[in-house]
Amino acid sequence: MATVLPSRTAPGMTPKTRRRLMKTLLFLGLALGAVFAGAPVLWMLSTSFKSNGEVFQNPPRLITENFSLDAYTEILTNGAQLRFFLNSYIVAIAVTALTLFVAILAAYAFSRFTFPMSKTINAVIVSVQAVPPITLVIPYFGLVVGLGLYNTYPGLILTHMVFTLPYAIIMLTAYFNTLPKELDESVKVDGGSSWTALWRILVPISVPGMIAVGVYTFMISWNEYLFALSLTRTDDMRTVPIGIQLLMGQHSYEWNQMMAMSILGSIPVLILFLVFQRRFIGGLTSGAVKA
Repeated sequence: MATVLPSRTAPGMTPKTRRRLMKTLLFLGLALGAVFAGAPVLWMLSTSFKSNGEVFQNPPRLITENFSLDAYTEILTNGAQLRFFLNSYIVAIAVTALTLFVAILAAYAFSRFTFPMSKTINAVIVSVQAVPPITLVIPYFGLVVGLGLYNTYPGLILTHMVFTLPYAIIMLTAYFNTLPKELDESVKVDGGSSWTALWRILVPISVPGMIAVGVYTFMISWNEYLFALSLTRTDDMRTVPIGIQLLMGQHSYEWNQMMAMSILGSIPVLILFLVFQRRFIGGLTSGAVKA
């Protein structure tokens, strides 16, 4: 005679009721997480439409009665503030393009060839990710000054690449590992070279992975603060994060302008993510399939 196992559900709770309870708790947790993550952004947006005197009114109001675009007007009509955005675009786009180019070559080499010290080099690349950037400020400052790149675009671009390249190489190597080597061999059978196989075959079908790496690289460079502050001297070389900090005066803070500049600084990254959202997520998951 078969033995009937006791049910693990709570007394009086059917499996269907239990599933509904779990879904309700899951949705409640997600809602609380969304509020926790979104409330500061919503408050930042609200503050950008207030006058500076209304920021600390008591009781605080999320929706101001005196809706104003003065903070945005001040930012968008100030040549010095616009220069911060121009600098950020120049540095972030250059870092993204150069990182992708170098990472594609390095990832192809790690994925398709065996060469001396390849494992050691790969370990060094991974270890760079574990080094806190603040510990490298003084060494890089001395190096950049010694090379005559202080307060220049190349100084910022090369420094940012030190921190974007390891992730890019790791991700693209994992992505190339998911592509069959028969693709390369078929090109060589037709008389093509490894260079042809890379740029004509592998790169076009690796677009989702490159988009994921490119968006991540752009975000890292766009939001970088520490080296942008340490390796620049004049305001005409500062980037958006430094521009926001410069709104903190000695005697007063322009809170509404700080929030407005933060919102404007978030727009490029938000647009990038919305435009490439599907390929970005697809690139991340595809690169994680096989290391």
